[in-house]
Parts: sequence; structure tokens; C-alpha cells
Amino acid sequence: MTRNIKGIILAGGSGTRLYPLTMAVSKQLLPVYDKPMVYFPLTTLMLAGVRDIAIITTPQDQSQFVRLLGDGSQWGVSLTYLVQEKPEGLAQAYLIAKNFLNDADSLMALGDNIFFGSGLTDKLRTATQSDKGATVFGYQVTQPDRYGVLGFNDAGEVNQIIEKPNKPPSNLAVTGLYLLDKTAPAKAASIKKSARGELEITSVLNLYLEEGQLSVEKLGRGYAWFDTGTHASLLEAGNFVKTLSERQSVQIGCPEEIAFDQGWISADDLKASGKRLGKSSYGEYLRALADASGAP
Repeated sequence: MTRNIKGIILAGGSGTRLYPLTMAVSKQLLPVYDKPMVYFPLTTLMLAGVRDIAIITTPQDQSQFVRLLGDGSQWGVSLTYLVQEKPEGLAQAYLIAKNFLNDADSLMALGDNIFFGSGLTDKLRTATQSDKGATVFGYQVTQPDRYGVLGFNDAGEVNQIIEKPNKPPSNLAVTGLYLLDKTAPAKAASIKKSARGELEITSVLNLYLEEGQLSVEKLGRGYAWFDTGTHASLLEAGNFVKTLSERQSVQIGCPEEIAFDQGWISADDLKASGKRLGKSSYGEYLRALADASGAP
């Protein structure tokens, strides 16, 4: 990774679309089949080689995240916890994380977004080596009016980003993964709240677009993207993870495995994590990985 990039996981918000599930627990701590939702954005950042990560939570939920994730050292990463007192839009994350970023570039993953694809790591590494100020990841959807949507000119270059348009210029939605340079906090501070009272991430992205500093990585065939903000999409994501786990014996969103593959933890660390997780299928998976690596 040639750029100095820190990670952000936005895991705040009220999760009202998932009531009553989220009346007592953060949305990002809900299970997606066999692991907490927050594992998925965390491992997306890890796949990109990002090891210094801030997790933005509500004040009341932060202690639960700390209990679950700790300081990240068990995965060879460093986790910092920041508070979102009141949800005021996705771009607010850059204001909250300004001191943490300290002029570094950032890769932000929304806490309820899940990405999967055999070429995902290559896509992420390509983006981190881009000389553009911002990179977004586009995904083809059937209902683009529900998302921020990309528009393109005749040359195939992105020329607009519209939030939840009545007449979408394309069916390519902006996913919850944003690679922005060190000017992101200043750009977020310069925008005004939208009609719905939020600091829109599309407003920040449009500032990059105006500067000619926005690129798009398209996630085409062979990729899966889930925005698990509704009961139906949460169930759909869980079934997807379950199917892959049972039919192919692979894990999605497994920080221990990714850390081991990256060389951030040892086979002994992997085996210790497997033992700590007891008789669960997740623990058995980690122990099998350790055994396959030749760990005593």
C-alpha cells in the first residue's frame, strides 16, 4: 500500500429500520449467520491492508463494541473508538475522525455493508494505489432510486452523483465503501446539511468530482454487496453467508484468517483464537486452519 491510509467503520446511528431488533442492541452487533455484523466491514478494511482503524459508535453502545473487539491486537490491528453523539449523515464521520486521521487518507466502510468476491482484494489494492483523491465502488442494482447513483458521460466517465434520484441516470449505486484523501474532513466541514437534515456523503463526493479527483471501481459479475439495514436484507445476507459456509467450507468476514494470511498473526495465535471460541463451528474452522498450517 503506497498511501498512508487509516480505516473508519461507521457503526453509529439508531437503526430504526430494524426496530424492535435494535431497540436494545446496536445494528452492527446483530448476527449475520455466525458472526457479528461489524466483522464484515472490519475484514473489508483488513483485506485492503489497513491496520489502524477507528470505530465510530453511539455513546451507549461503545462498551459493547470494546467488549467484542478489544484493541484489535489479537488480529494484528489497532482499534480506536470514537463517539457519534447524534447521527447527522455519513459525512459527519470525517468530522468525528478528523483528529484520528491526522492528515492521513482514509478508507471508510459502513458498519452494515457486506462485500464479497474473489477479486475484492485486488479491487481494494488497486484503489489504494490510485492517484485520484477519491475512489468509490459502484454496484449494479435493480432499484437505484434507493441509493446514491452514479451518472456517466458518453466517454464512460463519471459526471454526476445523485442521492436517491427520482430519475436515476444509471443503475450503478455507490456502495458503503469510500476511499478519500486527507482533504475529506475539510470538505465535510464545508458542506451544508441537506433538506433531510444530514451531511450527505454525496455532497463530499461531488466536491471531488468537481476537482476531477473522483474515480469509480465497478463491482460487476461475481461480486455480492449487501446493505443489511432492513429485516429482509439482514436475513438475505445471513442466508448467503450460511450457504457459502456450508457448501464450500469457507468463512466470510473472518478477521483471524485474514490476519494470518496477511502475516499479522502467527499460526499459534490462530490456534489460540480457535481454542478461545470453544466448540462453535467458527472455533473449529480456526483450529482447522491452524492445523493445516502445521501449527503444533
